[in-house]
Amino acid sequence: MEKFGRSQSVTRTEDLRFLSGGGQYVDDIAPEGALFAYFLRSNMAHAQIVELDVTAARDMPGVALVLTAQDLKAGGVQLRMKASIIKNIDGSTAADPLRPLLAQDRVRYVGEAIALIVADSLNAAKDAAEAVTFELEELPVHLDLSVGGEAIHAEAAENLALTYGCGNAADTKAALAEAAHLVTVQVPDNRVIAASMEPRGCFAEMTDGRLHVAVNGQGVWGPKADLAYHLGMEKSDIRVTNPDTGGGFGMKAMGYPETIAVAHATRVLGRPVRWMSERTEAMLTDNAGRDLVTTATLAFDADFKITGYSIDSVCNLGAYNSGYAQFIQTDLFSKVLMGTYDVQAAFMKTVGVYTNTTPVDAYRGAGRPEAIFVLERAMDEAARQLGVDAWDLRRKNFIAPDQFPYTTATGVTYDVGEFSNLLTRAGTEADVDGFARRKSASAEQGKLRGHGLCYYIESILGAPTETSRVDFVEDGALIYVGTQSGGQGHETVYAQFLADQTGIPADKVHVVQGDSDLIPTGGGTGGSRSVTVQNTATLATVAKITDVFTAFLAEVAGVSAADISFDDERFRIPDSNLSPTMLDVAELARDAGRDDLLTHTATITLENRSFPNGAHVAEVEVDPETGVVEVKKYSVVDDFGNLINPMLVAGQVHGGVAQGIGQAITERVVFDEYGQLLTASFMDYGVPRADDVPMVNFATQGTPSHYNPMGMKGCGEAGTVGALAAVTNAVVDALWDHGVRDAAMPFTPHRVWSMLQKAKVNRAVT
Repeated sequence: MEKFGRSQSVTRTEDLRFLSGGGQYVDDIAPEGALFAYFLRSNMAHAQIVELDVTAARDMPGVALVLTAQDLKAGGVQLRMKASIIKNIDGSTAADPLRPLLAQDRVRYVGEAIALIVADSLNAAKDAAEAVTFELEELPVHLDLSVGGEAIHAEAAENLALTYGCGNAADTKAALAEAAHLVTVQVPDNRVIAASMEPRGCFAEMTDGRLHVAVNGQGVWGPKADLAYHLGMEKSDIRVTNPDTGGGFGMKAMGYPETIAVAHATRVLGRPVRWMSERTEAMLTDNAGRDLVTTATLAFDADFKITGYSIDSVCNLGAYNSGYAQFIQTDLFSKVLMGTYDVQAAFMKTVGVYTNTTPVDAYRGAGRPEAIFVLERAMDEAARQLGVDAWDLRRKNFIAPDQFPYTTATGVTYDVGEFSNLLTRAGTEADVDGFARRKSASAEQGKLRGHGLCYYIESILGAPTETSRVDFVEDGALIYVGTQSGGQGHETVYAQFLADQTGIPADKVHVVQGDSDLIPTGGGTGGSRSVTVQNTATLATVAKITDVFTAFLAEVAGVSAADISFDDERFRIPDSNLSPTMLDVAELARDAGRDDLLTHTATITLENRSFPNGAHVAEVEVDPETGVVEVKKYSVVDDFGNLINPMLVAGQVHGGVAQGIGQAITERVVFDEYGQLLTASFMDYGVPRADDVPMVNFATQGTPSHYNPMGMKGCGEAGTVGALAAVTNAVVDALWDHGVRDAAMPFTPHRVWSMLQKAKVNRAVT
C-alpha cells in the first residue's frame, strides 16, 4: 500500500485532548443560562392514559414550559416519528403504526415519554414532574417473542410487524429433502443495552433567527431532516452540530423524540434548552440491540458438503418501529446469510413482532453479527453431529479463491477472499496444536476448558455517497468530512491519509466534522462505512487539487502542465530546481490573489461495498462449582485489505470483541412479567469489565478489495461479528463432555451452573 497510505501505526492525536479533560461533549458546551429539560416517563409497560393534567406543574417555581402531545400538536409539530418500512414476503408493506413524539392516549413501554418539563434547574423540573396528575389504566402486556397476545397497535393484528423472506425457497426445500444429513439448531440471540459511555443528550438555541441543535449522534444530516419534518421548518433555517461523542455503536444513529421536543421548546421560549439522559433513563429508552431466536437447518451431502440452508427467525421490534429496525434482522441479516460458504440453495424467513419493551434497532454490526452467529453455531453443531473436525468442515465448504467474484444466494457479490489461507494463519496464531495441553492443565485445577472458532464475513453498509473538501489556510489545511467520529479516531486517520497523499505534514491537517453549515452533505457514521467512502472522496479531492495546482504551476513556470509531475510529496518541474510542496503552491496562489485555488471539493459514490472477513478463536475456562466463565485466550486474524493505521484497526477490533464477549458472558436484559426492566443500572446490568476481557492476539492478512481504489475494507464492526459465535462455541465445547446440550448465551454464572446441574440430573436419570 505504498501509494495509498503508508500503513503506519500512528497514535491518536485526539487522545491528548480527551485524556486531559479537553473533550467538547454536548453537556460541556450547552449555552450559559440554558434551561433544563426533563421528561416525565411512563412507569407502566402498557396502559391507557385516563388523565393527564399538567396545570399544577406549570405553576411550580422555576418552570418555564410544560409540553404534552396535545401541546406539540397545537404548536404545529408533526407527532408521527418516521421509520423505514420493509416489504413483506408477499409484497405487501409491513406494519407502520403511529409512534408519537410524546405518548397520546396510550403508553406502550416503561420509559416512554409522556410530557416535557422545562425549568431553570434540573431539580425544579423534576419537582414539577411530581406535580403532574396522571392516571394510567393498566392493560395486558405482551412480552413473548411470538405472534399473539394483547394488541399493542390497532395496525398490527396479533402484534405481527412483518413477515420477510429472502433466497430461494423451492431450491432450499428440495436440498433439505434430498440431504444425506440434516442438522438443526435453535439459536437465541439475547437482547443487549448499548450503554455508551456518554448517554444521549442535546441542546437547542435560536441564533440570528435560525434554530441550532447540538446532538451527540452519529451525523448531522439525519437529525436536520428530522427537525425540518417535525417542526415544519426549511432546512436552511436549521443548523445541526455533532460535538465530541462518547460512543454510539449504532444506537445513536437514528432519531429520538427528545431532540425534537427540546428543539420545539426552544422555539416556543426563545431561550436555549438542554437535556442529558441519566443512566437509568438511558437504559430504559435507548434503542436496544439483537433480541431474536432463530432455528437453522443445514443440509449436507454424503461427503459433508453443504447443499442447503434454511432459517426461521422471530425478532423483537419492541413497542414501536424505530428508525431502521425493520431492516436489521431482515435485509441486513440477509447480506451475509450464507457467510463464506459456497451454497446457493438458501432461504430465510423472519417474523417481526411488537412487544411492550423498549424499541430495538441497530447495535454494532446490525444484523450481520446475528446472521454469522446463527450460521457459525450451526456449523459447530454440525461438526459434532457429523463427527468431523469443525475446522475441516468449514474449509471443505469455503468459497474458493478462483470463484470470485462470487454472487451469494441472496444476491450479494463478494469481490475477493482467501478464507482457507487465513484460517490456517488463525490456527497458528491461536496455537491450536497446544490446546490439548492447556485443557489438561485446566482439568488439573478442576476447570473445564473449551475452544471455539468462528469464521465471519461482514458486509459494509451505510450510505455509498460521500463528500470531502480541503481548504488551504495559512497554517496548513482543513479537511471537511461527512462522517462522524464516536471514538474511532477519525481526527487521526483522516489527517494521516491526507498527509500520505499530499505530503502535507499530518500535524498541519485539521479535521472538521459534525456541522451542517460547514458540510452541506454527508452520510454520517454507521455500517463501518467511514474508512472506505470518506477516504475515497478524499482521494478524488486530492486528484482535483493536483490537477488544479499543476495547471497553476505550469502557468507560473511557463511550461506545459503535462511535463509537471507530483510524487505524493512534491511537484517536479522540468528544467527547474524548484520542487514545491502543496503548501508551497497554496502560498503562491494566495500571494497571487488566486483564492479560487484554495478550496477543493469532490463527491464520490461507491458502486459496491467491501467485505472484511476473518477467523476468531476463543478459549474459555469454566469453573463447574460456580459457573463462572473466563475468556482465557482470544486470537483474531482479519482480512481488512489495505490498512491506513494498523493501531487504530486493532483498537476497533479490540472494542468489538469486548462487546461480543459482553453479550456472550455478562450482559443480560431482564424484564419482569409486567414489563418492568429489572436491569436498569450498572448494579444490575453487566457490561464487561477489564478483567472479563483478555489480551486479544490480533493479526491481519489482507486481500485488497476490488471495490474501492485503496483496496480497504471497513473494520469497525468486525470484532463483534466474530466474537459471539467464537465465545459461544468455546463455552459449548467446555460443557459438552459434561452432558450440556442446550447451552445458550449469556453465560452468566448462575445460568451456566444451572446448565451443569440439569445435565448432571439428566445423566443420573439415564
